[in-house]
Amino acid sequence: MKKIVIAIGLIFFFIDVHAQKKSKSIGNSDRAIWLRYMDKVARPVMRSLAEDQLKEKMPVEFAKNVDNAASRGKVAYLEAFGRTLSGIGPWLNLEGGSKEELALREQYRKWALNALENAVNPSAKDYMEWKGGQPLVDASFLAFGLVRCPWLWEHSSDTVKKQVIEVFRTTKETVPVYTNWLLFSGMIEAFFSKYGMEYDKLRLEFGVREFAEHWYAGDGMFSDGNQFHLDYYNSYVIQPYLLTIVNIANQKNKQFQWFSPKLDKITKRYAEIQEKMINSDGSFPVTGRSIVYRGGAFHHLADMALQKRLPESLSPGQIRGALTAVIKKPFLLQRPSIIKDG
Repeated sequence: MKKIVIAIGLIFFFIDVHAQKKSKSIGNSDRAIWLRYMDKVARPVMRSLAEDQLKEKMPVEFAKNVDNAASRGKVAYLEAFGRTLSGIGPWLNLEGGSKEELALREQYRKWALNALENAVNPSAKDYMEWKGGQPLVDASFLAFGLVRCPWLWEHSSDTVKKQVIEVFRTTKETVPVYTNWLLFSGMIEAFFSKYGMEYDKLRLEFGVREFAEHWYAGDGMFSDGNQFHLDYYNSYVIQPYLLTIVNIANQKNKQFQWFSPKLDKITKRYAEIQEKMINSDGSFPVTGRSIVYRGGAFHHLADMALQKRLPESLSPGQIRGALTAVIKKPFLLQRPSIIKDG
């Protein structure tokens, strides 16, 4: 299960809002394809965690030569939940749609509420690992999911909210690596800021300043720390995180107003680069580490479309078509009902 969830990554949240409002039935549209894939990938994680059975049901496998397998195994469940919620959060936050989609969203909202409760409840069997390096990474993806889905935060109980705040504060004990990891700490602080809580302004600002003042490599791409790598980390993490953190901070106190115009140009240019990397059959260049995060390779492109920040050279329909091809390419799509259980 973990392999499947992490491999697809964070592409699913771009289900065009305008298409959603116009949709009267699911049928076999691109939207139906996205929903079927999302359900196929997210259901095992969200349903199992909602039932407090994720650790019982989720297989965790590692290569024979992996380092620190015991520690990695403990955080695998948070990795699956955080990245799944980050991906489906914007869809959970939508309203409207066909009766099939409404029913599916209602089910996922119930699962999400229960899943979040079990993940942060020390008495639950699925209580997750929050201390250490990798937990910081995946706690930040969970924070990103909550930022993207105010509905989930607003409908959580006061007890769950208190426990979420406690586990996120636990991550402050970890000093992030001097790379894109600075943004993981920043996203958690952005979560606190968005929902009106006390936050560490310096911890939020440090990562943004490093990327803005030292790590821009040119032509729409940042280096990941001091070294530039031709991989997909600008899309997996760097640009979606930067854009979200900057937007939240600017809404709060215009903290990064000085950087916003430059960041807008950078993100638009990288969106153009990403679109050009997708072939007509949905294939794309295999380059850099973590390439098994296949859907996540275009996290940035999907995020730009979702936020209606695409450059004039790209249309939402064009991106939806390209990402549909990307989703189809590595997975054989059966045609089960999107509300099929199990």
